[in-house]
Amino acid sequence: MNDGPGSRRRAVPAQSEGDVNHSPHRRAWAARNLDGATRELIAEDARYFLHQSVSTPCLSAIRRAEGIWIEDVAGRRYMDFHGNNVHHIGYGHPRLKAAIKAQLDDLPFAPRRFTNEPAVALARKLADIAPGNLSKVLLATGGSDAVEIAIKVARAATGRFKTVSFWDSFHGAGFGAASVGGEQLFRAGPIGPLLPGAEHVAPFACYRCPYGHPDIDGRPDLDRCKMACASYVRYVLEREGDVAAVIAEPARAVPYLPPPGYWRSVREACDAHGALLIFDEIPTGLGKTGRMFACEHEGVVPDILVLGKALGGGILPIAATLCRPELDVAGAWAFGHYTHEKNPVMARAALTTIEIIEDEGLVDNARKVGTWALARLADMKARHTLIGDVRGRGLLIGIELVSDRATKAPAADAAERVMYRALEQGLSFKVTMGNVLTLTPPLVTTEAEMSAALDILDACLAELAGGPG
Repeated sequence: MNDGPGSRRRAVPAQSEGDVNHSPHRRAWAARNLDGATRELIAEDARYFLHQSVSTPCLSAIRRAEGIWIEDVAGRRYMDFHGNNVHHIGYGHPRLKAAIKAQLDDLPFAPRRFTNEPAVALARKLADIAPGNLSKVLLATGGSDAVEIAIKVARAATGRFKTVSFWDSFHGAGFGAASVGGEQLFRAGPIGPLLPGAEHVAPFACYRCPYGHPDIDGRPDLDRCKMACASYVRYVLEREGDVAAVIAEPARAVPYLPPPGYWRSVREACDAHGALLIFDEIPTGLGKTGRMFACEHEGVVPDILVLGKALGGGILPIAATLCRPELDVAGAWAFGHYTHEKNPVMARAALTTIEIIEDEGLVDNARKVGTWALARLADMKARHTLIGDVRGRGLLIGIELVSDRATKAPAADAAERVMYRALEQGLSFKVTMGNVLTLTPPLVTTEAEMSAALDILDACLAELAGGPG
């Protein structure tokens, strides 16, 4: 029914980024689990913060975060397998806190006209660990801003303004980042026109191929599909002729993994048509997928790579845009002159976070624990008909729930029920696309902790189906 001119603004957007805060299951969970003190704090939060679908009003209130654990104000503890992908080294790492405290005593801030040792050391470290020759850096306070820096650099370097990105992607909440993003929740509705020239194509998603090709147990049938998803990117670049950049997540955070050879094909298409390739590794970089950068699995180096989230160690906000030296072409302008661009405390936090990841072997741990978890989940899939697909790499893991494996009908209600039941048993994770249980635990997670988490998930699925685990 059309409610008049304002009906478009009142429409409920499609679910994508995460679980929403206005569902009946959310209300039922809150009625069962929130005590008086928590309700009071949530009510005060809702009174003072603008409301938005995936945050305010909040789920609960946290008073402590340490390692893989968060604890609410009532004293209940949860393994945090969500963490907004900031907690790679675990919450409150002692070495990181000590480094931040020491830096506060040494140099708490640097006016933007000056440089400082921690900022230069961080830039040098980023250049050292980055794939290829991504050795020129700009820092920002958040991933959304870093994405917008990347767009500006691409425009300046190519003399073009158009971008090609992917539906269902998330690149941030700023106008530029939301324009290249593909989630309705962040780019449609009441916010009005976005950046011109932001073209979108359907993403790779072999279990649910938007190009209509069948899969083989969630994997691509390349003999039949001929990698149509990559061919269409090339087609758009050919037809547009003046695209500045293709911007994408090398491994989609839903998650979905690209078909073998996908990014090599897109890299070749970009080179053939003068477009840059920008990889958004804000959620997947710094070891989440079992390599320092997700694009290393594909053997493809982008022209620009964007980091954020975990770069601040789960304590401070910092992001980075890494570019090839040849893209340093706009020195007369200011693309990222943020007040805290070279904040020494934030830079020290990022540098120490990278050193912890390296010194503690956390990338290799993510690979080992993730491989073990995917094998365990394959066994769970064989026992639970609700599981239609299991996919992931390292500690980026997705379990897609379906009501019918033949039709792949999304089991959104079941996914939400599993999530809230798991919370009651001490496991926190995120639901994406309405029906994908998405697990992104810290890189410090042990096999025993992963086993305990999957035990909870196994029991919740069995309970929902009314059978044994």
